[in-house]
Parts: sequence; structure tokens; C-alpha cells
Amino acid sequence: MYKNLSNAMKQKNITATQIAELLEVRLATVSDKINGKSRFYFDEAMKIKKIFFPEFEIEYLFEFDSAA
Repeated sequence: MYKNLSNAMKQKNITATQIAELLEVRLATVSDKINGKSRFYFDEAMKIKKIFFPEFEIEYLFEFDSAA
């Protein structure tokens, strides 16, 4: 699970729907990625960071917590 990304989304009121629209994928795809069922591609991570979270380091946002 991407806890830091999820927390940043809550802080800035960014929805999974907004990320899905940005990436041009289904909401279910984004949900699966945030919850750790699959991973974000590098280009997707860069786009999310650039558009929604420029103040965060990419390593922080996309640190994967396999214990979650």
C-alpha cells in the first residue's frame, strides 16, 4: 500500500477519480494501485507528483509499505 500517497491525497483533498482522469485509466485501476494490488509505473508516478504533489519527494510519495 502507498500510505504516504494516500495520506497526501487526504491532506490535499485529491481523489482517486482525479488521479484516474489524469492517468486516463479506470478508477478501479488507480484504487488497485494505491492499495498495493499492483504498482504504479514510473511515468505515472512522475505525472501524479508533478501535477498534484510537487512539494513532496517522489521517493516519499511512492514508498511501498508491504506490511499494510
